[in-house]
Order: sequence, then structure tokens, then C-alpha cells
Amino acid sequence: MGVLVGRKAPNFTAAAVLGTGEIVENFNLHEQIKGKKAVVFFYPLDFTFVCPSELIAFDHRLAEFKKRGVEVIGVSIDSQFTHNAWRNTAEADGGIGEVKYPLVADVKHSICRAYDVEHPEAGVAFRASFLIDEDGVVRHQIVNDLPLGRNIDEMIRLVDALNFHQKHGEVCPAGWKEGDEGMKADTKGVADYLSKNASKL
Repeated sequence: MGVLVGRKAPNFTAAAVLGTGEIVENFNLHEQIKGKKAVVFFYPLDFTFVCPSELIAFDHRLAEFKKRGVEVIGVSIDSQFTHNAWRNTAEADGGIGEVKYPLVADVKHSICRAYDVEHPEAGVAFRASFLIDEDGVVRHQIVNDLPLGRNIDEMIRLVDALNFHQKHGEVCPAGWKEGDEGMKADTKGVADYLSKNASKL
């Protein structure tokens, strides 16, 4: 099931470290995000190289996600205890500091397999991100190979695009960002949009 877009996000229950630092044994995705948008992102391992830059980037933008009503949840195959140790390691020492969103422990690899993002040889998750809507349906996914870090601002742009579509019913053309004109999803709408914007694409 390589593409989850348009499908219900697979549920899971697992141990996790919350954004408060509390360790819980039964973190349930559907309970956590019920009626809200969410970004669930996978990363290979704690205490590695590209990963801390991504987790810190998510944390630095957490207020922007929260402002848009979006929960952020990280997942890797490390244990909740390793997650906790990484949170308690300073950034200057290769840690991530006290990030304010949950980190889920996928020690049995069942979650990364359910989302079909397990690396076939390394046995860790690819750098995968899923944008889930209020009904629990995946609306966007991206999967990067291990050396390629994500652009977290692009995920915020996609949240804005989904919010715009839900509010106005219009679709979001290439490169759309908050404040831009949308497009009516019909022949006239395409022509109207392109007559004004084609040269800028």
C-alpha cells in the first residue's frame, strides 16, 4: 500500500514520549488527533545526523502548526527511553532538546510497515511525512531517502493549501501560498487563472 493519499491513516497504539517529557505506554493516534489535522512524520533513528535538524525544525515551527490546528507527531523505531535520552541531550551535543511534540516508539516496526515506509535493507523508516485531515484521511504524503532532509516550511504551505481548499472550495495551483489566488476547478477557472498567472509559474 505505497500510496496512502485518499485513505484512512492507519491507526496505532504504542509507547511514546509526550511533548511534556512524560512517557506513556498507550499513545493512540486516532484518539490523539480526533477531529484535528495532523502531521505524522517518520525518521530513521535517534542520535543520528540529518534527523536532529528535521526534529528541531519541526519544533521551531510548532507554533505555526498549532496556530493552524495541526498536531505534530514523530515516529521512529527507537524505544521511548532512547527518545527520552535524546530529548534530554542538548543540541550542542547532538541532541534535540525538549521538543514539544510526541515521539512514538515503533520498536516492533509495525507502524512504519503499516505506512509502507520501512527501508528494505536498513530496516529503519525513510524520511516520510503524512498530512492527515480532520476525518483521519491522508491528504498528502512525501517520502525521502535517508540522505535527503525535508523542508518543513513546505508542509506548512500544504496545510495552508488544504485549509484554503476546505474553506473556499477552490483548488491550489503550482507554488500556491497563503494570500495567493486560487483556481476554480472547471475549464473557465483554469483559463481565468492562467490568463493572469501563467507567466509567473
